[in-house]
Amino acid sequence: MLARDATDYAAVTDYLFGLKARGAKFGIDRMALLAARLGHPERAVSCVHVAGTNGKGSVSAMLDAILHAAGHRTGLYTSPHLVKLGERVQVDRHILTEDDIVAFTRELLPVAEQLGAVAADDHPSFFEFMTAMAFQQFARKRCDISVIEVGLGGRLDATNIVDPLVSVITSISMDHCEFLGDTIEKIAAEKAGIIKPGRAVVVGRMPAEAEQVIRAIAAARGSRVISVAAEFGDDVTRYPTTNLECDYQRWNAATATLVARTLGAPWKITDAVIAEGLKHVDWPGRWQRVRLGGRLTILDASHNPEGAQMLDASLTRLVAETGHKPIVITGVLGAARARPLLTTIAKHAAEIHFCVPNQARACSYAELEALLPADFSGRIVRASVESLFPASDRCSAGGADDVVVVTGSIYLLGEVMARIEPQRGLGEGRLQDF
Repeated sequence: MLARDATDYAAVTDYLFGLKARGAKFGIDRMALLAARLGHPERAVSCVHVAGTNGKGSVSAMLDAILHAAGHRTGLYTSPHLVKLGERVQVDRHILTEDDIVAFTRELLPVAEQLGAVAADDHPSFFEFMTAMAFQQFARKRCDISVIEVGLGGRLDATNIVDPLVSVITSISMDHCEFLGDTIEKIAAEKAGIIKPGRAVVVGRMPAEAEQVIRAIAAARGSRVISVAAEFGDDVTRYPTTNLECDYQRWNAATATLVARTLGAPWKITDAVIAEGLKHVDWPGRWQRVRLGGRLTILDASHNPEGAQMLDASLTRLVAETGHKPIVITGVLGAARARPLLTTIAKHAAEIHFCVPNQARACSYAELEALLPADFSGRIVRASVESLFPASDRCSAGGADDVVVVTGSIYLLGEVMARIEPQRGLGEGRLQDF
């Protein structure tokens, strides 16, 4: 139990880790109770609500950049964090400080205890604590507008107590099936749970059967559907450009563009503002190029079957660009995610270095090796983040002329970033998952 007057960040994060260790709680009733006790801070700031299997973080960052270019003070709530817990809650891209997190936790603690005393299951979860911090921070900093990324799914996610100006569903594919359902249609229905009566919903590129489900739910709620496919067609060269690489980021840019246009004149958004914002998107770990000791290293979180398809296109382009196969460093959470990812990596890698992210659900070395296609003939290495990145400017894998690609779990990317960007602070991996 955390003392109500605790001022030590380590003690606070221990407490939050204890909440996380109890497991995720799906449903919005607890979050609604907590928000009501706090005076409904989620109602103080207008918002855009973003769900989707892939791309929701990128689209959220793009919308934040566009709204900032329009002159607004913006709140951004995303999950998980890469390195520091405070990355989840940002105002004008300034993260929550350790002191902020201590203060918010001390404030939330007695409220949580009161709710839990009435009914044990009403005690807020870790994710609900963080969501409450976001709503309170955005209200107190007098944000003009916030972008709220769904944690998982949509219908039962804690963020779904908001009444957004626009809802967004970036993509639909098979992921988190144990929570969201085992078909595209079931997953689409869960994501579409964020659609609010009379509020427009923007949908990105997705299978026709997914869009059909979303359109049916939107029609029942009197919500207009604005579709990237309908507005931009199939030719990606006609899609908006952004400073983030890869064709899938142009799909995300098209989604963000349609959301921004829907917000429109009341928010001082023009096509020129959209274009300016898309030139300055800050979203690390998505085909991000860095130089370590002069050598190109690419950081790219691709962690599910749809992500594996995108990675295939990116690695194909990279091999054509450099003239040789890269060294790939990877680690994944769960066999369903690892299998398609390793199939893609095996097609393009000269050698593969396996890492096991410091997460309970991470695949072991043996599991990763067993899932690797039998015809892969390159070198296979069991490694660790510490051995591969012994210093902030060095990667030990491969030779001086090799390009390194770090891909797979976003949690692995976070561990790598903590090594190569020590200015971010010590990694807080135990608080990443959910």
